[in-house]
Amino acid sequence: MPAHLAVLTSKPEWQTLKEQRERLDGVLMKDLFEQDPGRAKRYFIEGAGLSLDFSKNRITDEVLEALLALARSCNLEARRDALLRGERVNVTEDRPALHTALRNPGTEAVTVDGEDVIAEVQNTLNRMETLVNDVLDQRRTGYTGKPFTDVVSIGIGGSYLGPKLVGEALQPYARAGIRCHYVANIDGTEICETLRQVHPETTLFLIQSKSFRTQETLENSKVARQWFLDRCGDEQAVSQHFMAVTANVPAAQDFGVDPANVFPMWDWVGGRYSLWSAIGLPIAFSVGMANFRALLAGAHGMDQHFREAPLAENLPVVMAMLGIWYNNFWGAETHAILPYDHYLRSLPDHLQQLDMESNGKSVTQAGAPLAWQSGPVIWGGVGANGQHAYHQLIHQGTRLIPADFIIPLKTHNPVATHHADLFANCLSQSRAMMAGKSLEEARAELAAEGRSEAETEQLAAHKVIPGNKPSNTLIMESVTPETVGALIALYEHRTFVQGVIWDVDSFDQWGVELGKQLGKGILPRLLGEKGGNQASDSSTDHLIERFRSTGGA
Repeated sequence: MPAHLAVLTSKPEWQTLKEQRERLDGVLMKDLFEQDPGRAKRYFIEGAGLSLDFSKNRITDEVLEALLALARSCNLEARRDALLRGERVNVTEDRPALHTALRNPGTEAVTVDGEDVIAEVQNTLNRMETLVNDVLDQRRTGYTGKPFTDVVSIGIGGSYLGPKLVGEALQPYARAGIRCHYVANIDGTEICETLRQVHPETTLFLIQSKSFRTQETLENSKVARQWFLDRCGDEQAVSQHFMAVTANVPAAQDFGVDPANVFPMWDWVGGRYSLWSAIGLPIAFSVGMANFRALLAGAHGMDQHFREAPLAENLPVVMAMLGIWYNNFWGAETHAILPYDHYLRSLPDHLQQLDMESNGKSVTQAGAPLAWQSGPVIWGGVGANGQHAYHQLIHQGTRLIPADFIIPLKTHNPVATHHADLFANCLSQSRAMMAGKSLEEARAELAAEGRSEAETEQLAAHKVIPGNKPSNTLIMESVTPETVGALIALYEHRTFVQGVIWDVDSFDQWGVELGKQLGKGILPRLLGEKGGNQASDSSTDHLIERFRSTGGA
């Protein structure tokens, strides 16, 4: 293998980890707990209002030291500092990745091309505050003078998943009188079903698109605009009901948005990192600007923790390196995100985009093919629902699936013993993953049920739970704007750390572009228009013919 393809795997630290992997093969975590009464406290770290128990992992002190040594050998600390300073860490697009600047409270300068961006960020936040307060206090109204009751946010990807997650997570803080709706899919059902729930006189539309050319967002916005005009018949009223978050002010103005109602998107913020910007306006409308600023403060707290905490006590670093351990040394191909809180139910969806769009790469930053695995498949769902569905595969399937359990100590909705029941389920699942059930235990259990010896032998193997499945448990006192901000920022930094180790550019997403390019050639053919790209394959040609033959257009 050419040397430039094996820079990572030829490191001494990598070889040490391979040796540690071999030593731990067959070692059970439950035995490690029995041998070390202080294990749980030693593998427990805190930061920015979050606490991480990572004791239920296939690690020893030697493994942890080796993982952190690998991180240092990849210049993680220098790469982290470059990210936070605003250096051009997005190498393929030659730009910074300054989502951390969006939650900077204004106490330190961050420069891009010699200009401090913090002043513009703070100015945008102040504009957001004025708008949000005017709408919530009914000083700003629709074209008939009626107060706004609904906000429809039209975007896709990061302009949709992040705000939707936070809006749901902070539902206990929602202001009365405003409902937020999200439209992303180009499937016409979504925009039509949303418009059936709102009234033109009292609805504010937010068009969320950096380029103002994203097909799904633009087409849905056109439908919303026509729906509005069909009911009010006043072109001038469009400017009172449509706003935009974009870098393309002329296109927004041509659409009918008053330039005063356009909020900026900067090229140094990717969509999946943008909820902290004006893309977060739906959040601010829902919970008020004070809570939005608290969300930013929580994320900034995690930024400071990431910057200052020693690597061994650094939540994003430890979680990232544990992911490296399983992904690259144990052959894990997926990672489960399991929030045990209804308000956090959309967290797996957001983290799926964050992680897989960031680290789903197959070449190094220099463009050489990777000689190691990059990002895993991220998936999951809300607990305890998953226990009656896919947890079966986690417990008894043949694949190794590391998992993150996430749960608050307190609930916003104390009902009977529900939260204690939920917490018990969370702990029991992580313990079952770790401890499992041996064949002897299964036999004893069946015998205690009064089963015959023959039945016991027949069923015992089916009741064996292998155990030794790794998991993290993340806890916070309760789900608040601050802890939600810290939680999302934690996973942002975790994703970045893993990208540093794999030597990929975590801030571009060229793989998203090809489908868009091909779609431009296919759509005219579906509509029977000239100019469609004729270069195709027999499968695509056949499906286009089937679509046209049924009058789908």
